[in-house]
Amino acid sequence: MKDTIVTARRKKTEIITLLVCFVIANLVHMYAIIAYHGSFMEMITSIFYILIFTFALYAFWGLLRLLFYGIKRILNQYQ
Repeated sequence: MKDTIVTARRKKTEIITLLVCFVIANLVHMYAIIAYHGSFMEMITSIFYILIFTFALYAFWGLLRLLFYGIKRILNQYQ
């Protein structure tokens, strides 16, 4: 099998992407609390739901990147 190397730059990019997904998940949750007049204590008590939503957003973003770069590579192959 071929060895692969993950660079420090790629790791930093992925950590920042995950952090952005976490912030988006928190903002969506805060919007829901404000819209439905919930208690702000829910920000602490439902952190596990926020984390699950964060990883779901990260997986969705990864899928979009995979599709984009896959299609881009296929189109460049025929040029």
